[in-house]
Amino acid sequence: MTKEKLAEIRNGFETAYVDGTFSSNLAYKPQFVSNNHKEGKKVLSTIENELLTCDQFQISVAFITMGGITPLLQTLKELEKKNIPGEILTTNYLNFSEPKALKKLHKLKNITLKMFDVEAADKGFHTKGYIFKKEEIYRIIIGSSNITSAALTINREWNTKVISTEQGEMAQEIIGEFYELWDSRYSLKFDEFYENYEERYNSIKRQRKIAKQDEIPSIEKYRLQPNNMQVGFITNLRKILDTGKERALLISATGTGKTYASAFAMRELAFKRVLFLVHRGQLARQSRKSYQKVFSKSVSMGLVGAGYHEYDCDFVFATVQTLNKDEHLFKYNYDEFDCIILDEAHHISADTYQKVMNYFKPRLWLGMTATPDTRNDKVAEKNIYEIFNYQIAYEIRLQQAMEENMLCPFHYFGISDISMMDEKKIKAKNITERDFNQLTGAERVRHIIEQANYYGYSGDRVKGLIFCSRIDESEKLSTEFNQIINPSTGKSYRTIALNGNSSEEERQEAFERLAMDEDDNFENRQPLDYIFSVEILNEGVDIIEVNQVIMLRPTQSPIVFIQQLGRGLRKAEGKEYVVILDFIGNYNNNFMIPVALSGDRSYNPDTIRKYIISGNSTIPGASTIHFDEIAKEKIFSSIDKIKGMKSIIRESYISLKNRLGRIPYLLDFYENGETDPLVIIREYKTYQSFIVSVEKELYMEKITEQEMITLEYLSKTILSGTRPYELEILKRFLNREVIYLNQIKQEFQHTYGYELDLTSFNNAIEVLQGKFVSKEEEYKKYCHIDIVKYDEMRTLQRLKGFTDRLHHTEFYKQVNDIIEVGLKRYKERYLINQENGTPFVLYEKYSRRDVSLLMNCGKDLSSIMYGMKRIDEDVFIFVTYHKEESSDDKNYVDGKPDYADAFEDNMIFRWDSQIGRGINSSYVGDVMTAQRKHLLVKKSDAETDFYYVGQFEILEAKPARKKDNYGKERDIAKFQMKMHHAVREDLLRYLQSNIKKEEVKAG
Repeated sequence: MTKEKLAEIRNGFETAYVDGTFSSNLAYKPQFVSNNHKEGKKVLSTIENELLTCDQFQISVAFITMGGITPLLQTLKELEKKNIPGEILTTNYLNFSEPKALKKLHKLKNITLKMFDVEAADKGFHTKGYIFKKEEIYRIIIGSSNITSAALTINREWNTKVISTEQGEMAQEIIGEFYELWDSRYSLKFDEFYENYEERYNSIKRQRKIAKQDEIPSIEKYRLQPNNMQVGFITNLRKILDTGKERALLISATGTGKTYASAFAMRELAFKRVLFLVHRGQLARQSRKSYQKVFSKSVSMGLVGAGYHEYDCDFVFATVQTLNKDEHLFKYNYDEFDCIILDEAHHISADTYQKVMNYFKPRLWLGMTATPDTRNDKVAEKNIYEIFNYQIAYEIRLQQAMEENMLCPFHYFGISDISMMDEKKIKAKNITERDFNQLTGAERVRHIIEQANYYGYSGDRVKGLIFCSRIDESEKLSTEFNQIINPSTGKSYRTIALNGNSSEEERQEAFERLAMDEDDNFENRQPLDYIFSVEILNEGVDIIEVNQVIMLRPTQSPIVFIQQLGRGLRKAEGKEYVVILDFIGNYNNNFMIPVALSGDRSYNPDTIRKYIISGNSTIPGASTIHFDEIAKEKIFSSIDKIKGMKSIIRESYISLKNRLGRIPYLLDFYENGETDPLVIIREYKTYQSFIVSVEKELYMEKITEQEMITLEYLSKTILSGTRPYELEILKRFLNREVIYLNQIKQEFQHTYGYELDLTSFNNAIEVLQGKFVSKEEEYKKYCHIDIVKYDEMRTLQRLKGFTDRLHHTEFYKQVNDIIEVGLKRYKERYLINQENGTPFVLYEKYSRRDVSLLMNCGKDLSSIMYGMKRIDEDVFIFVTYHKEESSDDKNYVDGKPDYADAFEDNMIFRWDSQIGRGINSSYVGDVMTAQRKHLLVKKSDAETDFYYVGQFEILEAKPARKKDNYGKERDIAKFQMKMHHAVREDLLRYLQSNIKKEEVKAG
């Protein structure tokens, strides 16, 4: 044990038990371990992190379930590959642990599993301990968490993580206790306990099932009650009707119970005659079935369409294909129905729906959809929001639905596909035989089945959907599956391919067979294990029993991704969770996967990256997200070169315009969680340029050339909101010609809670005079923006040129838009958590231009701010963790040395000076003598901005030599630095991921 490690452990104890403000390395700090996704904390994530970094582990818990180990399966597979030994001890207490979970663990070659027999020992067993050893250090988590889904993700659990050396008394006692139990005669090996335990478990399970069937439900329990979402929806709907409105829209994520919500609303609002309109006969039957559960026999219910003509019932469930025909439509008077419900309402701009809507005059039109922005028509004037007069009765998206426990939890696994074809080849009309064999060959089929079996499902048998890229692929894969033995049944897989040419009867038959239990089979009707499809299962399919969804296609869009994932999100008896297996290839659209899973539609690359590295800790509820390392890098690669951003921005704009019923501005994008305004400006330079690209003549020549120059300068300089000074001055100039310094000082203190910094304020005035540029040509372009003049009387004067431009309504609106977005960004991202006496916030991203602005440099120093930059008493080190490999034999890429800069751990960073800058150089002197030293890091050159990881102190600086590109040895200095704050674990993992060499390249 080195002195350095002992010092780290002591520092960790100081922070944990003596002084919480004391800075120490996270790796050596005792911690409280609990579940709170809003703070990015889950017991599961802590256990996963420890497993991934340990040399060996022991676990002792009373209960183990499939819901508990499924989220850990990807990590456990990695440990098996690395041959990291593990010992797991559980119990037969209450016969709670699931045999299926125990068998899954036993199959892992690196794990030894035992069961402590509490009945034979005649004593309780309630331990919940996780022991991880790395070298001579133990990290031990002890507390309340068993290996169950709820305990690891959502329950209120209290655990503590203890750090100890091998010689520590605490570790020795815990390890001693573990092995006392492990070596006990009551601790049985797998082969000694499994068969008897499985038989007893299944026997008790059968008894519970029988007892449940014999229960007599109370009237209150039998009468279905609405959930929170449905109550909120009914309340809002009542308010809409009370104000005399006759149209309303329900936007509700797949699986949240839209149909039941409408049924409860009809019951509570006491509508006598209701028409429920769908686009498929199967949906009409499903909807009627749901309504019957709510109303029982109190109203009559009939079908119109798909061979049924039950026109006269109180509640009619009709297909639009039938009802839009005159001979059916005119069976009814125009005011026949109190309410007409339009299911999957994003279809209603179609002519068939419009004909029905133009005929009837009900008291209420109610539209329901999970995907309001899906456009099946190409008619720009018609959108779902407009049709429903922008009256949204209720909206609940996937993230909120998961938070409110309305959906079945999912465990998503992003797995690298062995097919390396891109989207173009996969979708080719005349696909080559070679490419088709890549999609459907034996190797890929084996890979899919291996992963499907390993990650498994919740329940007694698999009931899965498999989404493919092509119809012929789905048919061939189904044929291949049907020739392979399913290890769970010992029989061949039973699958079918359903696509557009499948009849309504074939689809219904397939859905019923998929939902069947194994015991329900008979000679002419066997259960199905999987249904293969391309798109027809994306919407309107209600097979609540689906417990596994496999995606074998590129992600077309976040909407389609969520539609397909959503097929498994409905709750069902005996289904604790659904497994989602996403086979990720070399696809351009891989970046859409984290966009869909997070629900974040900003398309900010940094936000997308962040979700890949920390999404598992922040996702609501018991759901989890995992990517294998290769899949992770494919997504990072896709994020680095996002294609089609202008199309994405345009789609986002159309969606927002439809929703708002007017032209949206940057603030609308920001407040509605649509494309990040900074992304829009990065693509178009000004919002005016973007609007002209979509609205054409409507916005052409609305802005003069000088106004355009002003908007361009303000957009690239202050929109990001890294500081408030320029924004606050501009905000006042919108309505004032003079600003008094004393007055703005008082207002600043009141608004932000800190004193106005005069240096930054004076610098902000220069920025607003067009001086924040890097080149003389830029200054010539922007120096005439004529915004402000500062006089000796300490007053700011608004200049005439800017005053005149503000009289132009559109210019005023766009300047105000920039100010509003900038101030909101500042207050939400930068106002709090600034690093001691600096304008920087830990782990936020900053460009070199931002650093120039925040340090009051007077101009943009980006072009000379490489590697290291000293600014007064501050020095900034800029590091790119992964540098591009040199394509020749040179040590250096593009003239930059192949530096060995890297984090040793959360606290220690090693850094090399530039080649030729030795220990006695002024360059090194600038670093050594600066009062404040800052480190900014990005993962690769594909990222433009750097994470601010905080201030550091220099522990050691020593001379060294390194060869340049010409083979000549030259002086450098090697630094060892200690951060003031331990670098966040998830960020460090992201920076270090996919480092194949021992030395990290930086520059």
